[in-house]
Amino acid sequence: MTSSPPGLRARKKQQTRENISHQATRLFLERGFDKVTIADVAEAAEVAKMTVTNYFPRKEDLALDLGEVFVGMLARTVRERAPGESALAALHRAYAEAVARQDPVIGFSGPEFARMIADSPALVSRLREFHDDREAALAETLAIETGARPDDLRARVAAALLGSVHRLLFDETLRRTVAGEPNDKIAAALATHVDTAFGALEPSLGSYAVRA
Repeated sequence: MTSSPPGLRARKKQQTRENISHQATRLFLERGFDKVTIADVAEAAEVAKMTVTNYFPRKEDLALDLGEVFVGMLARTVRERAPGESALAALHRAYAEAVARQDPVIGFSGPEFARMIADSPALVSRLREFHDDREAALAETLAIETGARPDDLRARVAAALLGSVHRLLFDETLRRTVAGEPNDKIAAALATHVDTAFGALEPSLGSYAVRA
């Protein structure tokens, strides 16, 4: 079966969401995140204030509008790993591929956007929450994939190790972006860092959560 295309209502909602996000990002880059209000975004997007908050309950999520993708990406990679592939190998492969395509979700956001995040305590705090939520989602998935209890300690330890590697690589990408390095140079440097970081976990996680 093939999935049917989204209906008119769904397309309209997606267009509204994208317009709000676009206008918010434009204002944040022009004025700085902390100097823009929800009312400013609503006016620029030509929608009601309530419409903005319906799509983005928190102001920080207007700037970090890929938060849902960010939080779910590690768990999804593990769920979709190939037969014979461990969780570590799948996440290593996926991160290397994301670096090669300079994926914004892993930090290739451009210097202006990266500086906006770095200069806002509220955005830095929200990003930290996303990292924590992503680790929790990964721990839950690892427990399910290995047939363990939801509070399984090994799944939580594995998620903490894997989450820390992803957090470190994200921070390194952000740091280099804020410093003004071009994406191609960052990607070249990250290619080596990715192998080093994930390789360090091989002795402890290389044979963990291997898909039968």
